Amino acid sequence: MLALAQPVYAGEQPANGQGANTEQSGGGNGKGIYAAARIQYSGSVAKSGGSGNVTSTDVSWTPPPCWYAPYLGAKDFKKEMSKHIEGQLNAPGMGGTAGAAIGETKRHYEDGYGWADTPGYKDYNVENDGKGMFWAGVENPDEPDPLKRSSCTDLPFWVENGDAPPPQYEEAINPEMLAALAYQHMELPDTEVTLAPEANTKVNLPTWAWLDKAVFDEVQATAAINVPGFNIQATTTARPVSLKLEPGTKDAVTYPASGECAVDDGDKSIGEPYARGKADQTPPCGIKYLRSSGDGTYKLRATITWEIDWTGTGGAGGDLPNGTFGKDQAITVQEVQAVNR
Repeated sequence: MLALAQPVYAGEQPANGQGANTEQSGGGNGKGIYAAARIQYSGSVAKSGGSGNVTSTDVSWTPPPCWYAPYLGAKDFKKEMSKHIEGQLNAPGMGGTAGAAIGETKRHYEDGYGWADTPGYKDYNVENDGKGMFWAGVENPDEPDPLKRSSCTDLPFWVENGDAPPPQYEEAINPEMLAALAYQHMELPDTEVTLAPEANTKVNLPTWAWLDKAVFDEVQATAAINVPGFNIQATTTARPVSLKLEPGTKDAVTYPASGECAVDDGDKSIGEPYARGKADQTPPCGIKYLRSSGDGTYKLRATITWEIDWTGTGGAGGDLPNGTFGKDQAITVQEVQAVNR
């Protein structure tokens, strides 16, 4: 019977890499009680707490739709929760099964009423104020499925400072979940591929494509929770590993044939810059258009694949699914005009 509402985002994050910081604040409103997750995002992350531009190559992988996180100390929790419970009990038409359930919730926090694996509390556990916090559910506002987003519905529970949450709360926030959230908020560089010729090329003329090491580098995003007695963080690191070229038409040839240009093991660049004298050579990374674009253009799509891993509090870490981010570039392809004399 306790409604957990969507957390509020406060603050605006600066541009990528400038130390973004967003907090999720908690409290109560007409929908119920919601948790103060206080997740701070920093590094290369999207502005205003929104999702970043990374697309996972693993279509089955998703960040957590919801989680349990520190909410309030005992005294503050009593103030918020008791007000919420009394408001529901005094609501018009509240009775029967619903009224009984609210009454049991009140007994749970005031009179020690509990059940299996869920002990009750005396006077909202105020005697232990400062020694721990009540945890409550948080919805991931970027989860599109409302059922998944609202699935962390257990009543707020107490966690002593320095203790792990009870094992039955598998969705309790941890470094691995923070890593997934940092991944979800990560913003990859909006980098255009350098082309030669640039935006206008000729039929059957190889177009060279490359990305310099100086243009892009590894990207990091961090998610952290810092509250009394509970401080964890995780940092995700993305490293570019390949560039995929999609010409925007079937009448084209890519170099290499797969369209996948790998990162050079030496200088970490992708492709090779064009230079005088290379016009008749085959580019290690590029495209040759076989037909004119007429009065329009072709949309060349350049997609970088990033290898992503994470490290977190306590030496935790591991791999995350590769991520991609692509951008379209307009290419005009003209016929080579021959003049007969």
